Amino acid sequence: MQTKTTQHKQLRKNSVFRVLTVIAGALLAAVGLELFLIPHGLVVGGITGLSALFAHTTEMRLGLFLFLFNLPFIFMSRKQVNLRFALYTVLGLACLTIASLALHRFPAVISDPLPAAMAGGICLGLGIGISVRFGGVNKHASDQGYSLLSGGPPKSTEVVIMILNCAILLIAGTLFGWEQAMYSIIAYLLAFEGVRFSLRGLSDSRAAWITSNCCMDIQEALENSLNREVGLAEGSGQNGELSTLFCLINKMEEHQLRTIVLNCDPNSQIVLKSAASDQRLSNLPS
Repeated sequence: MQTKTTQHKQLRKNSVFRVLTVIAGALLAAVGLELFLIPHGLVVGGITGLSALFAHTTEMRLGLFLFLFNLPFIFMSRKQVNLRFALYTVLGLACLTIASLALHRFPAVISDPLPAAMAGGICLGLGIGISVRFGGVNKHASDQGYSLLSGGPPKSTEVVIMILNCAILLIAGTLFGWEQAMYSIIAYLLAFEGVRFSLRGLSDSRAAWITSNCCMDIQEALENSLNREVGLAEGSGQNGELSTLFCLINKMEEHQLRTIVLNCDPNSQIVLKSAASDQRLSNLPS
């Protein structure tokens, strides 16, 4: 009982840490937008840039468009992600919106547009990346992080993203001037690299071995939550008999896997090792 209580306390601490980190990342992204980029007419690509253009042409607040334009992506990806990640995403988006509205009345921190573009791009990219890294618990988390900048997953819609970003930068150049457009390109590249840096290593594959007396319950829970195949490595898999399960996950799914497994069996043992990205479940250990 003491072990189970300790594990639940640790899980609660991890959840609180993730919530605080998502909020901190959203605040950092809002600082990059409202205190560095927007006052100089600098526009990054994707949803963020589109929101900035609408805010400029309608004289409405940037935060409102950030919230409205990102909501459809959250609903469209709801079937692909679990409820926990969806809640983290909504929390980050809400904090970004509120912080953006609150910071809008403050003047730019830097008067020179070039260092403002550099600082704003870095803050925006790192803020989004940090929120996704510590709040995302699903394999689609990195796609969500890129979507805030690019309007969609980076691999599946590269051509659409490129056309969208070119169109946004062209419109920004027409509205704010071509010098600002060049600075906007610098800000976008730095923001994109900031996201990549924050999410570095999250897509690395992990091989997970789970030893438990409740393997059937754990297998069903993992397959439903992670949407991937879980195989039996040793034992019969029947509840009540010590058996071992095997599955492949990526790094940002580790917390979710541990939570699911410990909820099913607090006394289970989990072993995680690096795995080649092309490893297949058919190569189960004998």
